[in-house]
Amino acid sequence: MDGDGGRVVVNVDGSEHSKAALRVAVRLGQALQAPVEAIMCWEDPLLYEGSYGNDTVIDPEAFRANAGQRLEAVLGEVFGERRPEHLSTQLLRGRPADLLIAASTDAQMLVLGPRGVGGLLGLLLSSVTHACLAHARCPVLVVRH
Repeated sequence: MDGDGGRVVVNVDGSEHSKAALRVAVRLGQALQAPVEAIMCWEDPLLYEGSYGNDTVIDPEAFRANAGQRLEAVLGEVFGERRPEHLSTQLLRGRPADLLIAASTDAQMLVLGPRGVGGLLGLLLSSVTHACLAHARCPVLVVRH
């Protein structure tokens, strides 16, 4: 698939909202004849275990590996063994809003859920979704499941 307007980018964080967004992004990609890129973001750990004199630094590589495993689990749950041919994945290190806004530069659509795994129940939209709505460089679709 190679549409004229660039790829469809979708944020995947493991939440039910992001799974619904992934399903919609794949359908959009098929309709637009565009590749779909599922992005899972991960950040460096900020916490240390232990007390003074016995600190253990948490290995960032473990966080990256965990994000990769979560992404694979989500893809398996959503698509089973039959992943769409036009779907690619990417693990990105850093703040999700910043990374998704950057990814929107050459995309024709950014697809998000209204809340992610860290969202507070009372919020209608997450801070990542708010930031992307305000700053993305392409149209943004917020999928409510």
